[in-house]
Amino acid sequence: MTSSLSVIILAAGKGTRMQSAKPKVLQTLAGKPLLGHVLDTCQQLTVDDTIVVYGFGGDQVQATIGQQYAHLPITWVAQTEQLGTGHAVKVALAQLPKQGQSLILYGDVPLVNSQTLAALQSANTEGMSMLTLTVSNPFGLGRIKRNANGEIEAIVEQKDASSAEQQITEINSGIYCVDNALLHKYLPTLSNDNAQQEYYLTDIVKMAVADGITIAAIEPEHAFEIEGVNNRQQLASLERSWQTKLVADLQVAGVQFADPTRVDIRGSLSAGQDVFIDVNVVFEGDCTLGDNVYIEAGCVIKNSHIGNACYIKPYCVIDSSTVGAGVDIGPFAHLRPDTVLADNIKVGNFVEIKKSTIGHGSKVNHLSYIGDATIGADVNVGAGTITCNYDGVNKAQTIVKDNAFIGSNSSLVAPVTIGDTATVAAGSVITKDVDAHSLAFGRARQTAKSNHVRPTKTQK
Repeated sequence: MTSSLSVIILAAGKGTRMQSAKPKVLQTLAGKPLLGHVLDTCQQLTVDDTIVVYGFGGDQVQATIGQQYAHLPITWVAQTEQLGTGHAVKVALAQLPKQGQSLILYGDVPLVNSQTLAALQSANTEGMSMLTLTVSNPFGLGRIKRNANGEIEAIVEQKDASSAEQQITEINSGIYCVDNALLHKYLPTLSNDNAQQEYYLTDIVKMAVADGITIAAIEPEHAFEIEGVNNRQQLASLERSWQTKLVADLQVAGVQFADPTRVDIRGSLSAGQDVFIDVNVVFEGDCTLGDNVYIEAGCVIKNSHIGNACYIKPYCVIDSSTVGAGVDIGPFAHLRPDTVLADNIKVGNFVEIKKSTIGHGSKVNHLSYIGDATIGADVNVGAGTITCNYDGVNKAQTIVKDNAFIGSNSSLVAPVTIGDTATVAAGSVITKDVDAHSLAFGRARQTAKSNHVRPTKTQK
């Protein structure tokens, strides 16, 4: 029978060195709060209880995370005094089952992955396992001291380490998997008889060794999995490490980047074959790209699907939209949420489309606004055309049926329907439905006055 698994996430730190009114665990990495990364990782495991220990800015933490992770049952526990990591776990004991195991994680150590945590849980066969790492420069970090048999016997802090112990290169990450029975046994007995007058979680290692427990240790695949964030420099460094990994994974899958160091993925990105991504492109949320997609510089793509063989020209913004195959977009186009483009469409420069569906083969090539509209197949929308969808109170729909031709600089005042194969003359303001196969125009009659004299500037 698989043991139940609880997760205790320590998220009470103020993060003074961040110089921010926002709690440290709400600082963002790859577009997501640090604590959000940890919660997302835990959801990839079979977790029975999630306990978050909060402190500074607790109202902000609970409000933000509660909104973004409303689907996730979280038990919130307050640490009203910052008395060390051992104390932080101790305050969670009342919410922790007596049986099963617990992963002890940190809200400011965001990038430990689920495979590492699953391996850490599997390694805990005698009551405790821990995540360690061998580094080239362990200065300032707690060393893992082992006996002659290679078994862990203590964690030695830098300030307490002898000359020989300072040569140890295996360091403590602070991430553990511990039997709940041991946490209930050890944590109430922790002492703060030390220079910092804090309750150290590392003391449970010493207690386990005294009880004859063999502590298992594993190392993560990537060093950044155990890196914490204490200041802006560390946050930026960890951001780059994470972006490097995401881009490297996509390169292995066949994606070509003009410059792998100049792209940001703030969420998840999956891509087909022969995709090219130019510099300074930003992906947010969940994005998918089909085969043979070409994205030029400076584009921002958020929560969108781009179909096969699409060409996205520079500086386009595509937000919560679905784009079919063979679509050309941009430059400087903006697809707002709930835009759906069928195959073989052209959306040109300085075109904005919002909450609209555009049919196969249609063209909106220049300087147009299409909002709350349904555009059929093979429609040509001339330059400067707008759908007047808002009367100051309500939004209304514009429908343009297949093969219609909308002349340049036309205004379609919704609600209005343009029939199949109808033509709207350039410069028209259309306020009534247009029948199929008809020509509609609505504009002032042109007049001309001969011998017009321009006004001259009055001399002062």
